[in-house]
Amino acid sequence: MEFSPSLDYLALGDSYTIGDSVLEGERFPVQTVSRLRDKGITCADPLIVASSSWTTDELHQGILTSRPSGSFDMVSLLIGVNNQYRGLSLDDYATSFQTLLDLSLDFVRGSTSCLFVLSIPDWGVTPFAEGRDKFAIARSIDAFNDVNRKLTERIGAHYLDITPLTRVAAVEPELIAEDGLHPSAKAYAQWAELLSDRMAGEWKTVHTLPR
Repeated sequence: MEFSPSLDYLALGDSYTIGDSVLEGERFPVQTVSRLRDKGITCADPLIVASSSWTTDELHQGILTSRPSGSFDMVSLLIGVNNQYRGLSLDDYATSFQTLLDLSLDFVRGSTSCLFVLSIPDWGVTPFAEGRDKFAIARSIDAFNDVNRKLTERIGAHYLDITPLTRVAAVEPELIAEDGLHPSAKAYAQWAELLSDRMAGEWKTVHTLPR
């Protein structure tokens, strides 16, 4: 019987990664693995290091505390909305995000093609933002995403711009969870589709899949 290698996936982030207000099976890392399996790729369940309200510094501390062991085939990183929400500086975000990129690369043995950064969603289109300056929120999120995009592209890792997808929620409320703030399972499915396609493409470059 031919050995089929198993893909190990580490997901790093905040409430978007842990999936606030959706079921465990509806989190985008879990949906990503489900889609990879549908593509014929053997996958372990994703290891998720994330928590609600985490900033970049708090994610860094969370990684050091949880100490994920060994290396991984794929890592995703989505972090920064709480830096933006708390009014923390872009310069500090750039420094701490670079630290997280370096840590993420360590988990994939320095392979930039195995690191996938997702842009920060726009929470300004949600009911939670009612009464706030939604255009200012959007501009601020764009500024943070400009930082994480440039740092990601500088090292040659994958960058998935999911922010436009999240802005569609302004006219498609089914993309927002019942808490009025976080994405719904349907929204996470869109992210998972994009991410699984990218991951599968990288996996197929180094592994022969069963037909």
